[in-house]
Amino acid sequence: MSNKHGHQARKRFGQNFLHDPGVIERIVRSINPKPDDAIVEIGPGLGAITEEILAINPRLQVVELDRDLIPVLRTKFFNYPEFQIHEADALSFDFRELMTDRPLRIVGNLPYNISTPLIFHLLEQSGVVQDMHFMLQKEVVQRLAAVPGDNNYGRLGIMAQYFCKVQPLFEVGPGAFRPAPKVDSAIVRLVPHKELPHPAKDLKTLQAVVRTAFNARRKTLRKALGAMVTVEQLQSLGINDGLRPENLSLADYVKIADLLVDSGAAPAGNNEVSND
Repeated sequence: MSNKHGHQARKRFGQNFLHDPGVIERIVRSINPKPDDAIVEIGPGLGAITEEILAINPRLQVVELDRDLIPVLRTKFFNYPEFQIHEADALSFDFRELMTDRPLRIVGNLPYNISTPLIFHLLEQSGVVQDMHFMLQKEVVQRLAAVPGDNNYGRLGIMAQYFCKVQPLFEVGPGAFRPAPKVDSAIVRLVPHKELPHPAKDLKTLQAVVRTAFNARRKTLRKALGAMVTVEQLQSLGINDGLRPENLSLADYVKIADLLVDSGAAPAGNNEVSND
């Protein structure tokens, strides 16, 4: 679908341009940008949110992959000399390079087709982040905020909650976008913990344990984690081996990972990816 800027939304970039003024205002109000904030917007698109933030913070930086949108943004915001555009793929972009004397505030209407790997990429850099506000598919926000026993509970929620406090804010219907997506959306706020509530002795071991568990989420722990820990080890931690992966808390997973580190049995890297 074309628009007044002559740009056609591209499916391969997962583009759905926000156009509803009421939704835009509510998002910006939730972000509550200040003039001196170090704000970075991912995927500004045609600049709907960009415009409102720039009016408050003229030093906004954006990361945009679609090279056809770069001239649109430069033309639209030519009167903001401090506005910076980074033509790059956010999935591989090092946001730490943008850190100066202030932590970053990252915002964006994230493409649904890359939202999960992009969030994992950003969590790895959470040490330079003050907060993050994202528009995501409603289901992804539910997964981010899920608690043990919830059907949406899995790897994404556990690792997000390891690094951040997750706050779902409000839902947004398909009509707020052009073209309209086939799913509902939601806004979420992620605030990195100043001190991790359950720090693991080795993050990669924790990630491997969680990944392995949820690759077999319908099995009991004794089977899902059988190649990593014994029934006796789980019981020594006070964990019922008959439970399923979705029944364990973040603290439980950290205990399992720390046990593996202490026993010298930490797994050597596993690149298998789960969608949970």
